[in-house]
Amino acid sequence: MITVEDIRAKKGFICDMDGVIYHGNNLLPGAGEFVQWLKNENKRFLFLTNSSERSPRELCQKLSRMGLDVSEEHFYTSALATAAFVSTQMPGCSAYVIGEAGLVNALYDAGITMNDVNPDYVIVGETRTYNYESISRAVRFVNAGSKLIGTNPDLTGPTEAGIAPATKALIAPIELATGKQAYFVGKPNPIMMRTGIKLLGCADADTAIIGDRMDTDIIAGIESELDTVLVLSGVSSMDTPKEFPYRPKLILKGVGDIANV
Repeated sequence: MITVEDIRAKKGFICDMDGVIYHGNNLLPGAGEFVQWLKNENKRFLFLTNSSERSPRELCQKLSRMGLDVSEEHFYTSALATAAFVSTQMPGCSAYVIGEAGLVNALYDAGITMNDVNPDYVIVGETRTYNYESISRAVRFVNAGSKLIGTNPDLTGPTEAGIAPATKALIAPIELATGKQAYFVGKPNPIMMRTGIKLLGCADADTAIIGDRMDTDIIAGIESELDTVLVLSGVSSMDTPKEFPYRPKLILKGVGDIANV
């Protein structure tokens, strides 16, 4: 195990957002002080989020509405990772997308076109417009040969109203109806982690990853040989690590503990 002082001494930080910085549109206690501490201490930091709903610009604006000034280069999302992955697998391909604007725009920017007739891929991310018709179309496309991609493997996510279903829960009916397994690009997939570490620009030994999920953030950090910090401000409690065969290096109530709030 390590101490808070060990974490404070790190040069770089990879941070989750949902359940770490905010719940929905509510800033979490200590999050503002933590971001200010990162800037005051000249730390390198990257918000690496499995959420695919928003673009880096939208995330920048969301934090701005909460009173935090963080520029776009500090964000990398599972939507961007998914678009990069699919475009390298099949340049110029098409996709049927169940997701929000952040995912659609990332795919467009990567040269992927939308197709609701005979797409090469069915790509699923978080969405508030999930419905039977979109599931039925996705099932037909996958049965006809479209490859099934999920932006991230999160089953649930924290909101200001409580726990809500996330991508893996939304994609499950398509998997069950087709017998095909989705490929998930977001954390803990090394594809997303390697990109995040490269964008951060720090050595592994000088970097910590902070998140609220054992099955994405913490395992991603362990597999990338980063020091791991689990915060209890999202979906995890003190008992949650007991359910897993691995442990975080440090457990904190929230990121405010790092800023000594």
